[in-house]
Amino acid sequence: MCGICGVISTDGDLNPAVRGAIQPMTRTLRHRGPDGAGCFTDATAALGHARLAIIDRSGGGQPMPNEDRTCWVVFNGEIYNHHLVRARLEDRGHRFQTTSDTEVIVHAYEEYGTACVEHLEGMFAFAVYDSRRRELLLARDRLGKKPLFWALLDGALHFGSEIKAIAASPAWNDAIEPLALESYLTLGYIVAPFTIYRHVKKLEPGHWLRMSNGRIETRRYWDVEEFDTAGGDETMLDREVEAAIRAAVFERLESEVPLGAFLSGGLDSGLVVSFMSEALGDRVQTTSVGFSDTAHNELAAAALTAHRFRTRHDEAVLEPQLSEVLDPIVRAFDEPFADSSAIPTYYLSAIARQHVTVALSGDGGDEAFGGYDFRYGPHALEARMRPYVDAFRAGGAASWLGRQWPRSPRIPHALRAGSVLENIGRDAATGYYVDLCFMKPAQAQPLIGIDPARDMRDGTIYDIVTAPYRRCTSDNPVQRAEYADLKVYLSNDVLVKVDRMSMQHGLEVRCPLLDRRVIELAFRIPASRKFSMREPKARLRSLARSRLPEELLSLPKHGFSAPIGRWIRTTHAAAFREDVFGPDAGVGAFVDLRRVRTMFEEHSTGAKDHSFALWAVWMLERWNRLRSRVQPQSEHKTAWAEATVSA
Repeated sequence: MCGICGVISTDGDLNPAVRGAIQPMTRTLRHRGPDGAGCFTDATAALGHARLAIIDRSGGGQPMPNEDRTCWVVFNGEIYNHHLVRARLEDRGHRFQTTSDTEVIVHAYEEYGTACVEHLEGMFAFAVYDSRRRELLLARDRLGKKPLFWALLDGALHFGSEIKAIAASPAWNDAIEPLALESYLTLGYIVAPFTIYRHVKKLEPGHWLRMSNGRIETRRYWDVEEFDTAGGDETMLDREVEAAIRAAVFERLESEVPLGAFLSGGLDSGLVVSFMSEALGDRVQTTSVGFSDTAHNELAAAALTAHRFRTRHDEAVLEPQLSEVLDPIVRAFDEPFADSSAIPTYYLSAIARQHVTVALSGDGGDEAFGGYDFRYGPHALEARMRPYVDAFRAGGAASWLGRQWPRSPRIPHALRAGSVLENIGRDAATGYYVDLCFMKPAQAQPLIGIDPARDMRDGTIYDIVTAPYRRCTSDNPVQRAEYADLKVYLSNDVLVKVDRMSMQHGLEVRCPLLDRRVIELAFRIPASRKFSMREPKARLRSLARSRLPEELLSLPKHGFSAPIGRWIRTTHAAAFREDVFGPDAGVGAFVDLRRVRTMFEEHSTGAKDHSFALWAVWMLERWNRLRSRVQPQSEHKTAWAEATVSA
């Protein structure tokens, strides 16, 4: 796991001032690669790399060239099938100088061109600069585990693992993208390809970008293409799932540094640990965190799994000092990000890094195997009811009734039917969109000055979010929602959070359940055999019955989140008030503070629960304070030497 950055001129030689910025750009990524750094420059391009050494620690330095030093690669991630690809390339006459998976990429590019990505299994973001053709290839892994940003600034294409690397260029332009603000307040994150900055884009998962002769093209090279085709009985399906996950876990155990796992109280991470124990016995190091608030604590459940597999278990109860951690957390994202589970993930990564450099996680099980029952269940119910409502032309009446339905947080979840009634009067894709929004469009739009009467379906963010739902070829609404979550929520929220928080501590996280082959198998399994109102995540639950402590199967699902509602109402109310409404606050340039003040008063009295909206506004304010002060991350204790190679 590393950090990469670079610049290539679109025409002619590179501006010397921009070329000279490659070392400052690389230094901004030091937290991602605390073990050393390297740079390459020639008349046209400059590449930078901050290294976290995992494989071939002595010989895998980057930027790394091919044999005749005409192609150079910088790479962030791990290629799990690099031994196999290496053997194929050697059979075709390629000669390797290292045992690093990085070198496989540059030779695969020589052999296959842009199709090299189709031969790689793993998590990756990389850049290959071909000096003979004056071309640059950027590529990102299929599911978006590793980030990659790019921007055209002052006649040069800039790229980096994080926006802060691009911001270190003298060509930096910090103009704000208004559409990104709408995405942030409704979803809690900024959906690709947008970033908060107008000139910076995210390269989307499963895509490559090539710049040649000043021309830029992007192309999707992978997608889930097969749905609902898996046959066989339940036993056969379970064996396929078990074999696929076992293979994915075993592939991710290659490491020359200490390796462990994140362990929650859920099934997904528990299954990953169970397969790790097959290979490593009682040498598995596990880490868990929770809050003292019981609604945000799964430590007892995690301990059951740790005890079953005799792991070397480390756990902690968190009482975060927000004044100390908010700025490092907010700065890590480089743009507004409102998922409060970033806080426990930050601490989890810090504690795990005390013991290991690589950690496996259970991310991906919910999206692929039907775990979000609180959304998928109502979505399936709406799909069943919608034809009857349409037949009687009662959609308008259902929507009206839903809007009148009581929304108090004191009402039991089973009686909160307002959202279901509203969604029955909408098409399925719009119902999915509204359910995914943390702040509903009717509340978010006026907060940022958009006419609340505007149809949400007229917005660009709506189009981006619902596009994967609409193009999914499955007839099952749950399968379509899972696929859309894979493309939208997972890649723009969950994986962003895990990458930034783990990389703040120089920790590599690997996700076996997001192996491409596991994902493709999961979507071949019909949704009806993965999810029901009675049993979400049925295939993983079936597997867990034979591998995990029985008690886990009956425990309710806890989200990995922070008690932000309580914090804003009680312990951190004064800090919120000072930051958002104080004389130095700048968030009023983005949102209507009168509405925010009303929400804060309602939340403080318990009349309404505005946890997410208020947290989003608070994090927007904290980001705004930091955005003009882009600084390299905190020092690491490891030695960090820079080296520059010039053509």
